[in-house]
Amino acid sequence: MIIAQLYNIYQQHPNIQTDTRKLKANDIFFALKGDNFNGNTFAAKALEMGASFAVVDEADSYTLPEKMMLVDNALETLQQLALWHRQQLNIPFLAITGTNGKTTTKELINATLCAGFKTYATVGNLNNHIGVPLTILRIQPDVEIAVIEMGANHQQEIASYCKIALPTHGIITNIGKAHLEGFGSEEGVKKAKGELYDFLRSNNGTVFVCNDYGYLLEMSDGIKDIITYGSQEADYTGNPVADSAFLGVQVTGNSQVGFIQTQLVGAYNFPNVMAAVAVASHFKVPENKIGPAIAAYTPSNNRSQVIRQGSNTIIMDAYNANPSSMKAAIENFAGIQAPKKVLLLGAMMELGADSIKEHQVLATLLQQAHWDAVVLVGGDFKKINHPYIYLDDATAAGKWLQQQQFQDTYILIKGSRSTGMEKVLTANV
Repeated sequence: MIIAQLYNIYQQHPNIQTDTRKLKANDIFFALKGDNFNGNTFAAKALEMGASFAVVDEADSYTLPEKMMLVDNALETLQQLALWHRQQLNIPFLAITGTNGKTTTKELINATLCAGFKTYATVGNLNNHIGVPLTILRIQPDVEIAVIEMGANHQQEIASYCKIALPTHGIITNIGKAHLEGFGSEEGVKKAKGELYDFLRSNNGTVFVCNDYGYLLEMSDGIKDIITYGSQEADYTGNPVADSAFLGVQVTGNSQVGFIQTQLVGAYNFPNVMAAVAVASHFKVPENKIGPAIAAYTPSNNRSQVIRQGSNTIIMDAYNANPSSMKAAIENFAGIQAPKKVLLLGAMMELGADSIKEHQVLATLLQQAHWDAVVLVGGDFKKINHPYIYLDDATAAGKWLQQQQFQDTYILIKGSRSTGMEKVLTANV
């Protein structure tokens, strides 16, 4: 059997790479294909660079039989290899999906579980059809718990990842408006994310459910083992304490974790913190280690990062944006006490036919609070009615910001990844 043979090679060289730019000696190279690349054309080069083996799916690239394997589809072979490896691992696999907060929740859970176990979690956001199998194949035999993030922008995507990762536990962080172009509607998002619950329901799995979201309780109906968290009437409860830019959480019922001063911005991170408390408590991480682990976590990669620049405080949340996360960020920013507040918001993407409507909804929401300045950047912000400054791109927004010379100001920068709002802080006048 091809996969059994390939697994023997993998056990000798347990590092997989799909990009020759990141290749290290003795890696196994998988020649994946995409719209703008074909890994088969780099297979021979990968071997020259020190790869131990290469998996190709085009006969023209199959030039060194002793160091290559020709398969029908390299991606499917990668996924099958990941499943084979997963079946050798008799450990809890916690899968995390949802519209917003997946990565933050994953990082918080990983931080708390690491206080009691040898844990491996998805690196960055390797949460797609390539990232999920690569994550599984990076799990070494001494790992005691795995945390797998799963993203999706169309139906049956989460279901396909579950068939590879075989999760024993799961979390859906929330359901909101995102990737509507692929899902069709918010109901479509719910159905797609619910594929994780469907798998766990059919396989006697355990789910951690935010009790504050009634729709998640409804979606989880019929699952054998449900552990709840939230602000009330849950297995693990707490309350958000927002007396500064950073979120504090007072953990209350069924736990002695106590008060946690996080380095996270916004009450919208409260469910993410409570998810970590619930998961760590369920796996019996010592309670006196849970709070410090969460408190020590610092957001990175433009995910609600707080940046001090002179007398200004900048909230950089430019990794992603959709109607749900934009609304939460704006409402949270409105509640922050600050001398002056400025927003630079990049357009939202992948909203399909609802895009202009959703951008208009945001403009209307903005008008319900006082701001010292608002800049809307790119995309469908250009096609709606609003009283604010409009600029074509993040570079122009960055130049505008530099020219204002704000002092003692809180500045929120947020937008979809493709708008590149992180450039606002690097633009040159």
